[in-house]
Amino acid sequence: MPPPLPTSPFYRLGSWACCHRWPIIFVWLLACLVSLALAPRVGSVLQPGGFTNPNTEGSQGLRLLRQELGVSLASLSIVFHSPDAVATEPAYQREVVRVLAGLRAHPRVERVISYAGTSRGGLVSADGHTTYALVGLDATTPDAQRLLPELKGLLPGYSWLQVLVTGGPAAYADIEMVSHRDLERAERVSLPLALLALVVIFGSVVAAGMPVLVGGISVLVTLAAVFLLGQVIEMSIFVQNIATMLGLGVSIDYALFIVSRFREELRQHPVPEAVARTSATAGRAVFWAGVTVFLGLCGLLLFDYMMLRSIGIGGAIVVGVSVLGSLTLLPAVLSLLGPRIDAWRIPLPRGGSTRFWRRISAGVVRHPLLVFLSVLLLLGALGAPFLRVRLGAPDVTILPPDVESRRGFDLLRSAFGAGRIAPMLVVVEAPDNILSRSHVGALFDFTRRLQQLPGVAGVESIVNLDSGMAKEQYQFLYANPEAITDPEVKAGLGLLAKGRAALISVATDHNPSSEEAKALVRAVRQVPVGGDLRSYTGGAAAELMDVVNDLYTVFPRALVLILVTTYLALLLQFRTPVLPAKAVLMDGLSILASYGALVIIFQDGHLSGLLGFRSEGVVDATVPIVMFCVLFGLSMDYEVFMLSRVKEEYDAGGDNSQAVARGLERTGGIITSAALIIVIVAGSFAFTDIIVIKALGIGMALAIFIDATVVRALLVPATMHLLGRWNWYAPRWR
Repeated sequence: MPPPLPTSPFYRLGSWACCHRWPIIFVWLLACLVSLALAPRVGSVLQPGGFTNPNTEGSQGLRLLRQELGVSLASLSIVFHSPDAVATEPAYQREVVRVLAGLRAHPRVERVISYAGTSRGGLVSADGHTTYALVGLDATTPDAQRLLPELKGLLPGYSWLQVLVTGGPAAYADIEMVSHRDLERAERVSLPLALLALVVIFGSVVAAGMPVLVGGISVLVTLAAVFLLGQVIEMSIFVQNIATMLGLGVSIDYALFIVSRFREELRQHPVPEAVARTSATAGRAVFWAGVTVFLGLCGLLLFDYMMLRSIGIGGAIVVGVSVLGSLTLLPAVLSLLGPRIDAWRIPLPRGGSTRFWRRISAGVVRHPLLVFLSVLLLLGALGAPFLRVRLGAPDVTILPPDVESRRGFDLLRSAFGAGRIAPMLVVVEAPDNILSRSHVGALFDFTRRLQQLPGVAGVESIVNLDSGMAKEQYQFLYANPEAITDPEVKAGLGLLAKGRAALISVATDHNPSSEEAKALVRAVRQVPVGGDLRSYTGGAAAELMDVVNDLYTVFPRALVLILVTTYLALLLQFRTPVLPAKAVLMDGLSILASYGALVIIFQDGHLSGLLGFRSEGVVDATVPIVMFCVLFGLSMDYEVFMLSRVKEEYDAGGDNSQAVARGLERTGGIITSAALIIVIVAGSFAFTDIIVIKALGIGMALAIFIDATVVRALLVPATMHLLGRWNWYAPRWR
């Protein structure tokens, strides 16, 4: 039997909040005032992107290029297109030179490479109507993003060519712009709908306002905390979206459970006792529910990617603030309101919910095995499509098709092919001068071996500038590079080799996200470079493969950490090893079902027209990871709330079947209502424009819907009926 409520620390916390309500409200008001000054500035410290790992092979090669060749880490692509004119014509080239003139003179522009300046055929599309210039910047990517408006201002206001700016800094600037737009749109949709749903749930405007109040304060304080953290560590811009989505969802949910239980206790006890008993029951459940969500989000801290770490940090903060607000601010306000919590009532029909859940419970009791097997088959069928998932890494295609950087990328992709504009970049490192006779000979042999690989469309390097030259001629030519007079060879040498490093560009007709491109990366990495040289293979296809492999090498460790710590937390709460094990398995099933939906929607493209996106045939590799870490704890909330009530009933009566039935009857309606809030908040992000956030919103909404309606209402009670008294098995060491 549990200890009497007055001895519970949560009972004492509720009593303390009731007695010190004004100081508590004052502290939270002060926190809100400070946050109002800091939260609007959070965007100034957040970084776009955060999808790359500095330890991948490609990243190591890029650092070597920067060190030896001075290659820009940040670059722009200026895309030119005309439906009529041809890029090799003098008029077209003169217009390109005119458009680029201002950029060439800018002190932060290191180099501008275009067909008009080099006559490199690879910069002109097969039909001749499209060309592009590469603009290397003496800046990091964040600095280049800040320079972007100034650089764009140097482009002439009118050109008879279509001119589009794309590349990393342009894409990151658009990500920041679209992310802010998405967040504002989601908030405009989710908050009014959540408030309307709460009014329907409670039948009182005042009661409905309490969860929204706690939710808004939690998000506000969290964004202020993220602003302060952003001064000392790098934080991704996506933390705003996820922290808002998660913060509104969990804080409204937690407040919903507490307000609902307070109204129930208020019918039998005076206000101070009702507040204390609410804290001892619903408050205790909120605390442990918050612990499970917090543990899930901590799994994201294991990844060496700024985006994932930022979501983990921001999510953990917002959950902590939500729990703190639900256990201190909300009881203080409830003690002030007392019976006025039901003020401004809305005349709505009542009483049907309890009867509905009583019938559901009765049906499960009569056929527990049939319900158990049927739901397992349903969830297995929903999750089966995930077996054929194709994972991709985030790039400019996460943006909507109408923004400039995405339009420029799409134009390049259609004109040149994805494999041509994003070739594999093989960086070769020598222990000394890369232009020595032996190293040039090894490079020559290496590039010829690369050319023979299936799928290679072309190789560009210092030993491929003239197809008619033999190895010995290249060795003789580079023995005295200062004497080279051919302008094209001299320009090519300056771009492709210097000091200890040389760059080899391997073009392919394969899309970087295709299995053929990944197979080609593996084949290139297996080709011996020869001599004492060392190679690093990077580029879009290699980076995608490395990122996915790295993510899903770490993911099992994060998964084990989350499962073990969550199990131990639930073991501490329920004091039985069976219920936590069942809870962990139930959560995994609902998440698996939502994974299948991701494949159907985002990989196969179903509903893409309705949801406003273009399928790239892959699921972003970060989405299943973030979904698991967020949803495992979030779904566990409902398990904790339901099992806490079932345990109350069992401790009071000792009958498992009756406890399960009464627990479902008393929590089914409120759990479904809480899930509805999460579905509304997460679902509001389904119509955002950044596809990663769209996928997370849809995936979370679907998972919570499945969890609350199928798993929690049917599978959990059926399983508990089948387990019987084994649910409450407790070893002697308890």
